[in-house]
Amino acid sequence: MKTLYLDAPQPELRIVPTNSLLPHEEHDSQRFEPLAERLRHEPLMINPPVVAPLGENFVILDGANRFHAFSHLGYPHILVQVVSYESGWVELGTWSHIVGNWASEALLSQAAMLTGAQLVQGAHAHALAAVALPDGSEYALFGTRSPAHDVVRGFVSIYQRQATLHRSALGDTSALWALYRDACAVIRFPSLAPQDILDAAKSRDFLPPGVSRHIVHGRAVRVNYPMAALRGSESLEGKNAALAEWIHEKLARRQIRYYAEATYQFDE
Repeated sequence: MKTLYLDAPQPELRIVPTNSLLPHEEHDSQRFEPLAERLRHEPLMINPPVVAPLGENFVILDGANRFHAFSHLGYPHILVQVVSYESGWVELGTWSHIVGNWASEALLSQAAMLTGAQLVQGAHAHALAAVALPDGSEYALFGTRSPAHDVVRGFVSIYQRQATLHRSALGDTSALWALYRDACAVIRFPSLAPQDILDAAKSRDFLPPGVSRHIVHGRAVRVNYPMAALRGSESLEGKNAALAEWIHEKLARRQIRYYAEATYQFDE
C-alpha cells in the first residue's frame, strides 16, 4: 500500500537575487538554449525553481536550466520556492536516462574510451552508472580516478551531445522500451543523499544534468507570475512586498488550488 500524505503546507514563494542561487548539477544544453530564448519574450514565469537555504545563498534542487536562463539574460532577480530537506516534505531520488536516436554500439564504444573510466559487462554493485540495452545485456561504469562526478559527467556528456536524452522515474525497464521506441540504452544511477546535493553545490563539483530527482510535496506550479516584475529595477524589498500582495489577492479570489494526489501534466 502506498504512503498517504497529509495536506502539504502552502508554498513559500520568494524573490531573491539571481546570483544567490547555487546549482548542484550542470545545466542541460538541450533544454537551456530554447528555454532562454523563450524566457526572453515570455510575459509570465510559469514554474519557479525550487531551492533550499545554504547560508546566505540557496541551492537549486530543481530548475537549474531556468536559473541559467535568467543569468544568461541578465535578469537581476528570480522567483523561487523555498523548501527544506528537514521539513519532511522533500524526497530525493534519481532519474533514469533513456538514450534515444542513437546506436548502442556507438554508446558502448565511446564509453569504453572515456578517460578515467572502465566499462564492465554485467550488473555490478557500487557502479557509478548501470547501462541496460534493448537486447537484455547490461554494463556497469566504474571510475579509475577521482572525483567520481568527473567520470559520470564525462559519460553523460557522450550521449547528451550526440543523442536524444529523456528522463523517467519508471523502475520497469521493459516498460521504458515500450514507451521510448527509439531508445538504445537505459542508464540508471545510484541513490543520492541530501548532503551529496549540498556538497556538490558548495564545492562546484557538479552532478551531471538530470540525475537528481526532488519530489516536493506542495510544489508550486503554473504560478504565472509577471516576468516584468522580476526584470524591473525596483528594490528587492519592493518586489517581495508586491509578491506578497499578489499572493494575498490570489487567495482572496480562490485562485490557488491544492491537489494532494500525484499527477501527470500534459502541457509542458
